[in-house]
Amino acid sequence: MLLTGSHDSSRDAVTSPTLVHGRRPRERAVAGCGAVGAQAEVGTFCLVLHSHLPWLARHGRWPVGEEWLHQAWAQSYLPLTRLLAELATEGRRDVLTLGVTPVLAAQLDDPGSLRGAAEWTAGWWLRAAELAARPEPAVRELAGVEFRAATRALADLAGPWRAGGSPVLGALAGAGVVELLGGPATHPFLPLLEPRLTRLALRVGRDDARWRLGAAPGGSWSPECGYRPGLEDLLASEGTTHLVLDEATLAGRSVHTGWRLGGSDVLAVGRDLAVTDRIWSSRTGYPAGGDYRDFHRLDPATGFRLHAVDATGGPRWWSPRRAAAAVARDADDFVAAVRRRLVDVAARDGAPGLVVAAYDTELFGHWWHEGPDFLARVLRALPAAGVRLTTLGTALRGDAAHPPLVGGRADLGPGSWGAGKDFRVWAGEPVADLRDEAFWVQRRLLDTLDRERAAGRATARREDLDQLVRQGLLVISSDWAFMVTRDSAAGYARDRAAEHRRRFHRLAELVDAAAASGDPAPALREAAGQRVDDGPFGWLDARALP
Repeated sequence: MLLTGSHDSSRDAVTSPTLVHGRRPRERAVAGCGAVGAQAEVGTFCLVLHSHLPWLARHGRWPVGEEWLHQAWAQSYLPLTRLLAELATEGRRDVLTLGVTPVLAAQLDDPGSLRGAAEWTAGWWLRAAELAARPEPAVRELAGVEFRAATRALADLAGPWRAGGSPVLGALAGAGVVELLGGPATHPFLPLLEPRLTRLALRVGRDDARWRLGAAPGGSWSPECGYRPGLEDLLASEGTTHLVLDEATLAGRSVHTGWRLGGSDVLAVGRDLAVTDRIWSSRTGYPAGGDYRDFHRLDPATGFRLHAVDATGGPRWWSPRRAAAAVARDADDFVAAVRRRLVDVAARDGAPGLVVAAYDTELFGHWWHEGPDFLARVLRALPAAGVRLTTLGTALRGDAAHPPLVGGRADLGPGSWGAGKDFRVWAGEPVADLRDEAFWVQRRLLDTLDRERAAGRATARREDLDQLVRQGLLVISSDWAFMVTRDSAAGYARDRAAEHRRRFHRLAELVDAAAASGDPAPALREAAGQRVDDGPFGWLDARALP
């Protein structure tokens, strides 16, 4: 099972291609955009991919759970990193900005999750081999596509990914092909957090990146592009230099330059929705095209998606040749649109500008089967079309040939990239109970740690307090409220949130009891038992609380 739109928080995001009938009028493709001879540079384009899934390891497999992680891993993360390695070999640098949330990075390095991903991929390989026995020529052709994809994925897992995701991501960053973004530990919606919990979540995220990759990134992804006034000061205090916000949060300010937030030096840039929605929009985005594979039509007998998107509602076999032609057409159209946008910006502002398009990584491959092929064509074609392709950090800092793309200061109001562009997805009436329970978990966590510190019982590292912090961070993940509000596996999300709360409060009670009795053994036993299932960030030290 795939969680449709489970990490897709934009109102116009790709959630139901089969319901889309209208398409955006095509722009005339840039002549020679795939040719060797590049055109004159017209401006800068930054592609930002945000990779995130909640903590799924050891929390069920079907119909929701680890299977979600394994599918995204095999169908999005492996093809993307394979493509980036190819681009690095071609000598390309500063290709895109890649965010990987700490909670996802922990799962990509987890030995149990690695084994699970390999087992799932081996099952995919076997199912593809069995599919080749079907009598329909179109299905046998699809079986060949699936078999080759599964074979490549198995080779990746046994090769560059054999020790987990950190060596792969570290090599790509070291080669200069990507800029990695950090973020708060378990992807909490920062505008709803207590300030000290915001700093703690950011600090754990930065320490985790330093532990896995040897260095903490300057750029950060604020979960759900969430922002409230003053957040920039908390971000700056934990080392964040730049981030992405939604265009609506900029409230009419240009998205074609960076802005210094408030009185800080934190730079924010808005995603350009006119460009982003060419892929992201559920009504007019490319993945709604009739020649692409239909995400929503799963064949229960084989477990494969055998059909193409069909706006008329009738099933039609998916054809790799028709899909490849659609990828070529839409990639050229996207390149033309980016170039046209930058030409218009330069004409308006009198200087080359910046266009940022930001997406969930899982869109490419996991939800949109042809997405990785689309990315490969676009990333190679943009430079030849006269578009400077670079990362957020390079665009905002500038380099020897380009000045920093930064405007003035901006005092912004609250916002997100969710429905309504406000906080309703994570704080509205359908999830008011989750919001309130998360608030009390935050208060109890802070009070417990402060009390233990004040009593002199937290001078050395304590496994019970470390686990209390882990469990509290898992409670405040933004995913649970998002999944409930969007009715995407809402029951699973509620069960997970309740389970983490119960474990948190049980451990907090034992910590309280230890303070009264002087016997820490029950709390330590409970912490050890919880860590078997809920053990991300094994290095975490509760004394890091600001």
